Amino acid sequence: MTKKINKQDENLDIANSSEFVVIQEAALQIEHAHDPSFAIYNILSICSRLMGLNRGRVLLKEDDSDYLYTAYGYGLMPEEVQRSRFAPREGITGKVMHSGQPAVIPDIDIENDYLFRTVDRQTLPQEPVSFLAIPILRKNKRIGVLTFNRLKNRQRSFDRDLKFLKLIATFISEILAVHQLIENQTRNLKQENEQLRHVALGQGSQYGIIGESGSLIQALDKAARAAATPVTVMLKGESGTGKEKFSRMVHRASNRKDGPFIAINCAAIPKDLLEAELFGYEKGSFTGANQQKKGKFELAHKGTLFLDEIADLDLALQSKLLRILEENAVTRIGGVQDIKLDVRIIVASHKDLHLAVNEGLFRLDLFYRLNVFPIELPPLRERYGDIRILARHFLDQANQSYHTNATLARDALDFFEHYDWPGNIRQLENVIKRCVLMADEDRTISTHTVKQILEDESAITHNAPPTMQTTHALPASEPAMFNRVSAEPVPEIEDKRNYWKVSADEKENIRAALKYCRGNKTRAAKMLNMTPRQLNYRIEKLGL
Repeated sequence: MTKKINKQDENLDIANSSEFVVIQEAALQIEHAHDPSFAIYNILSICSRLMGLNRGRVLLKEDDSDYLYTAYGYGLMPEEVQRSRFAPREGITGKVMHSGQPAVIPDIDIENDYLFRTVDRQTLPQEPVSFLAIPILRKNKRIGVLTFNRLKNRQRSFDRDLKFLKLIATFISEILAVHQLIENQTRNLKQENEQLRHVALGQGSQYGIIGESGSLIQALDKAARAAATPVTVMLKGESGTGKEKFSRMVHRASNRKDGPFIAINCAAIPKDLLEAELFGYEKGSFTGANQQKKGKFELAHKGTLFLDEIADLDLALQSKLLRILEENAVTRIGGVQDIKLDVRIIVASHKDLHLAVNEGLFRLDLFYRLNVFPIELPPLRERYGDIRILARHFLDQANQSYHTNATLARDALDFFEHYDWPGNIRQLENVIKRCVLMADEDRTISTHTVKQILEDESAITHNAPPTMQTTHALPASEPAMFNRVSAEPVPEIEDKRNYWKVSADEKENIRAALKYCRGNKTRAAKMLNMTPRQLNYRIEKLGL
């Protein structure tokens, strides 16, 4: 008698151990709810292997009817899955779905409601087989049925299996619920992204920005967000990526659209004239200043000022720009009065400003003031799908301009898509125009023509920094901007400045030059187009 009890206890311990492992594994499957086929298959599989609950299936309602179908199963042939479909109240499965109550059929051979629809009796063991069906509930609502076959003559009771399977049904319900939540969120995100895409595309095309690639949409979305605020914007990207078009978009999409949009390329104007262009000057402030002139900052009042190639500003002008940004005021050259400004600043550069800061070529404090809302403009080679769109657009424009009807051969378009385009959109537009002019007699632009044009351009090194230019002697009263600082040695300058009176306006330039040259007066003098004696004299007179 004692031995028999011990044997029962041993079997119970084994059952408890198996149940724990299955429950633990089922709980772990919830993290795979994004793939319910994988998660539920694992649960049904381990129930079969460790618990002897075979041919597990999860039946759910069809979307367009009340019929139940086998959505997930284990140990079933494809044809068995197809047969496993039940009308409301049909068979044991249909009745469990209708009533919401679990069912235990101890012997399927003597149960009239058991239909043998899914599994043929001949494929089952010849000993008595049982059937268990559990409703799958979600917030007290019936969403499906979990069913298993098992051998009738097992040590484990049916009641114990029912309690265990109710817990398994709960895990499956959670997996289905989480999956539905993920699906809904994904669907909503897709809808939102599609809406944003249409908005961004509409805004982009409205301002001449063409394309529909993901990287372009991201840039357009950022530009639209920036337009809604007065924040300073920094446009980053290679030459030819459309920085001025984006700056105009930000302006025209903002509440400043009725104000002026002023653009200036800091690399295109000689350094000695740039200060006057930016800040303006008073009449008589230097030789040739016959009348007062407003600078770009004043002209952009109540509007937007776009400073392209901001990295080419020398240190002295960087300092003055920082002051304007901090005080919202500008002082003309030769003037003493601050002029209050209300200007939205957008800057752009194809150079790496982080590197310029690290090399001492760009002020860190100014960088922080400008880099409030950076927007990275993608190079053309990363705008997947946009090259064809842009090529056809530029082709239409060129045909209209040159009164032709040229077409692009298919292999030419393919070649465009696989080319690196170091000059980006600007280069593509230029190549298309040349292609139109060089098209064959039948007005077809062949790959050979495209390659010939690109081969002509192959000697060009794109994005090369401009070489430093020296300045000539200036009148004593004219603002003296020293050359753009460079890692290259400063060349010898033969025509040093003639003597002129020391001016307090020179302090800033001299300090900046000495700082960049790390106190080397000879090098600083060369940079300022002075002799060392002239520089030393000014340092002494200005008390530097």
